Amino acid sequence: MKKAIILMTLILTMILAGCMSKDPTPDERFSEYVKLWNDQKFDEMYDYLSTKAKEAITKEEFVNRYNKIYQDLEIDKLDVHFTLPEEEAEYEEQAEFPYAVSMESIAGPIEFDHQAALVKEKRDDNTNWYLNWDTTYIFPELEAEDKINFDRVPAVRGSILDRRGNGLAINGTAMQVGVVPEKMDDNTVSKLSKLLNMSEDQINKQLNASWVKPNLFVPLKNINKNDEALKDELFKVSGVTSMEVGAREYPYGEDVSHLVGYVAKVTADDLEKNQGKGYTANDYIGKRGLEQVYEERLRGTSGVKISIAKANGSEVVLAEKPVEDGEDVQLTIDVVLQQQIYDQLKGKAGTAAAIDPVTGETLALVSAPGFDPNAETLGMTAAEREQIQEENPMQPYLNRFRATYVPGSVMKPITAAVGLNAGKIKLDTVYEITEKQWQPDKSWGDYKVTRYTNLVGDVDLEKAMIYSDNIYFARTALEMGKDEFTAGLKQFGFEEMEYAYPIEASQIGKMENDMLLADSGYGQGHIEMNILHLAATYTPFVNDGNLIKPILLSEEEPNQVWVENIVSPEVAKGINSMLTKVVSDPHGTAHVAYRKDLPLAGKTGTAEIKDKQGAKGRELGWFVGYNPEKPDLLISMMIEDVQDGAGSRSAITSVQNVFIAEKE
Repeated sequence: MKKAIILMTLILTMILAGCMSKDPTPDERFSEYVKLWNDQKFDEMYDYLSTKAKEAITKEEFVNRYNKIYQDLEIDKLDVHFTLPEEEAEYEEQAEFPYAVSMESIAGPIEFDHQAALVKEKRDDNTNWYLNWDTTYIFPELEAEDKINFDRVPAVRGSILDRRGNGLAINGTAMQVGVVPEKMDDNTVSKLSKLLNMSEDQINKQLNASWVKPNLFVPLKNINKNDEALKDELFKVSGVTSMEVGAREYPYGEDVSHLVGYVAKVTADDLEKNQGKGYTANDYIGKRGLEQVYEERLRGTSGVKISIAKANGSEVVLAEKPVEDGEDVQLTIDVVLQQQIYDQLKGKAGTAAAIDPVTGETLALVSAPGFDPNAETLGMTAAEREQIQEENPMQPYLNRFRATYVPGSVMKPITAAVGLNAGKIKLDTVYEITEKQWQPDKSWGDYKVTRYTNLVGDVDLEKAMIYSDNIYFARTALEMGKDEFTAGLKQFGFEEMEYAYPIEASQIGKMENDMLLADSGYGQGHIEMNILHLAATYTPFVNDGNLIKPILLSEEEPNQVWVENIVSPEVAKGINSMLTKVVSDPHGTAHVAYRKDLPLAGKTGTAEIKDKQGAKGRELGWFVGYNPEKPDLLISMMIEDVQDGAGSRSAITSVQNVFIAEKE
């Protein structure tokens, strides 16, 4: 038995020794190399190179070259394919194997076939197979003295246009300010530092660049070519000169700033977020507004060519992608109307939307105050932006037409429409209201609904609309109850609104008790509305009861019915008549806007934002107005912090002024 065990042990030892002494095969060795290549482990790949190959290139050069090429060309989906031979072959000192490579690059797919040559070498008493690597392994046409060229042809960014083709964002020019060093004096740097808002260190760094020569123009900063005051000061400084350069321009400046936005140089954060999209450190990207929303359409795709520049002067193209210029984006906006509305809001904080209530086309979308998009795209610093914010407490960078606000009494026609549609009130429903404050019972404690009219006695819906009676609409909301009122508001587009610009949806709030439900009926409580959505909610009153969907892009279909027959034609006609009397009736809250030659219909609103009843809060002044005889323009406007009890008066006169300007 012992002899048998010893014999088996000897046999097993011989077998193991035979296995351990088996020479490595070149195909297995190359398979290992291919796996490392696919994993882009270039440092480990170098260890597989032959002595001759290593004499031609160091490990650092090898790794850096692969890394640079693959990074610069944005190589992705690398697939190096090698199939092991089906039959074993005998190899003496050399072996060759075919392999195929495919990859995606910034210029498109690159594919090639090549031959790998391996040689047997003895190193440190061990024999193994190594690659006779050269530059053709990277690309077969790439020889030692050749270079890889990477050429970009920038795409032309599309313009943003208004309905008539006026350029709101265009590819224009700016003035590049710089100096010729030999013409400077001792005060040039300090003067330019103040005028260009650059530190002296920044200026000196550019002046001390390796390429700078005394007689060469050294660029420092791009400025608005129309800033005559700055130009006059700059050209008084010794050595200053300029040249014209391409730049994104915003001809209508702050009037459309929140709508259009601006582009700026990409940041490291932008590059990280947009990996694989072809951005480089020299590119511009949409930062706000439509420039950001429609970045993909406007930007286009740069053309790219990857080629090998041969030592003999010839060229081998590896991949090429043609340039695709960006698309123009045309809006339904009327920039003249946009300017007229913005002019009415100058010196104030507020927002406005103008639509064609029949087609749904957005004619203006304004937030005031605005900012200077030209300064932003030319390179405004964080310090400059912060200074603007500090000097203007009205927050010029706050986009108000995106936001929602407490609407106040402009909500009342919507409450009426929902109540009428639900059958809880009729056009002639009367409530007896005799006091300034009201509550349904003592369960409300000290809380009461307060009205701001002296109207006493029987109040029907028309009187309630003309006098803007809070108690009437609070009672209407209570008649419906939370669920029915909420369902009706959702039909009117609350909490969900599709639009080509990302705006906040109007909010209903929780209405967790009857006090909040009552307050919501006249636009207080937790109700908040977006200015554009507010304009849309008035469209049923001029469209026989159909709620019209607002659109912003000229390519969108006009006259889209958002909700058909949201109220009956009879109800629509009735509310339209009431809104006309809000202006024409001497007791109407908007009677200040009455003119025989320019009929207006609409609704006023004063929303108070305060912590508790009885306290003094901020007031927002609202007005929604349209011409009932020619309903092709409807304007909703909100002005913040109206003073001295002016309420909605400022908004009323501002909207009326726009209609007067349009008529003239």
